[in-house]
Amino acid sequence: MVLPSSNTRATSSMAYPVSLSSLHHHPNNHHAFFLPSKTNHDNTHKPIESSRISRRSLIFLPVIPSLLYASSSPALDDANIPSTSAIDTTITDRIFMDFSVCPSYFRSDRTLGAELATCPDSEPLGRIIFGLYGRLLPLTTANFKAACTSAAYRGTLVHKLLQGQFFVAGRQGPRRDRGEVQLPTGLVRNAETIDPKAFELKHARPGTLSLCLGQNDDDDDIKLNPNYHNVEFLVTTGPGPCPELDGQNIVFGTVLEGMDVITSIATIPTYKPAERIRFFNDFAQLIGDERAQTARALWDRPLKTVYISDCGELKVTKPSLSPPSLP
Repeated sequence: MVLPSSNTRATSSMAYPVSLSSLHHHPNNHHAFFLPSKTNHDNTHKPIESSRISRRSLIFLPVIPSLLYASSSPALDDANIPSTSAIDTTITDRIFMDFSVCPSYFRSDRTLGAELATCPDSEPLGRIIFGLYGRLLPLTTANFKAACTSAAYRGTLVHKLLQGQFFVAGRQGPRRDRGEVQLPTGLVRNAETIDPKAFELKHARPGTLSLCLGQNDDDDDIKLNPNYHNVEFLVTTGPGPCPELDGQNIVFGTVLEGMDVITSIATIPTYKPAERIRFFNDFAQLIGDERAQTARALWDRPLKTVYISDCGELKVTKPSLSPPSLP
């Protein structure tokens, strides 16, 4: 067996550096890695001279495809994000609500058990007209419309007001003299409250009408009723958006007229407990005292008795409106 000489082994193991440009433009580029070497007079082999690729170029060559992919990935991600303009916010129904103030609600000579709707010295604040998104949320819209047309909301108290954010009305209960709602018959079971698509719209501007879920403060014994239907609603007052409400409440309408009435309600002062009362309430809630929740229901309550004096549906020739521009 004949072993190859050391020169032959050195020649066979020698690397021939070749640039990418020479591979691309060489007439026989498929043989570029097997270029013959030139022999000098000393019988030593020298590779053909060619331009070398710098080490920095070799480092960045594998990075270029990843950079190209990364530059195109935001466009792909944006395509998967649902756009607000693609949501059908066509207004199918119009509901009106008249809001008033009852100055004699806390007077001692007030008739015991009298409903707010029969307030003798009512001071009107004005009318708000809501447009409902009936195509997007037909069940939520149907229940709200039924509660308005059956006068269930008439005499309902605005029981919570967070200044600069929203106010809440429509709390359920048996006491009509306290401004609580008693539901009408015929309401449908609202499966939209567990549908993720129902939470796509945001509380992005003043005058947003939303079904209270995260901010709902109905009593637990009412919520545990198998025939429970949530009809408590909130309206954003502005001046800015309320992102803390997103994903917890269902936006199903908007204010078409009456933003001046909403501004009037938003400027009413509310009850703010002292810091010591808040501390004791937090401790009572921690140990499971049920009175803590009862006391907390009085927080952020308007110091004036604001209530819904009348409500109903507006019959128009063409109730459907094109979707408004959402921010």
